[in-house]
Amino acid sequence: MSAEAKVSLDRREYSRARYAVAAIGEFARHAGLPPRQAHRYLASHGAIEFLTEHYDAEHLLSFDEVVEDLVLVAAQAGGDIQ
Repeated sequence: MSAEAKVSLDRREYSRARYAVAAIGEFARHAGLPPRQAHRYLASHGAIEFLTEHYDAEHLLSFDEVVEDLVLVAAQAGGDIQ
């Protein structure tokens, strides 16, 4: 892999990570949870994996829509936060 391709990949991963942190923060506000607790909840109910797998579509949505998606994904896995 060329150095230029590696830098591009690093920037893409950095952007995805920043997006995930922002989405978790928005979910935390929605749920009234501290960010760490929101992350644990989302991770344990498959919503972080969903966010990672569907980043290309999710990052085009508003954070309100993303939070709705995270709530739905977690609920399908037994989560109880609405």
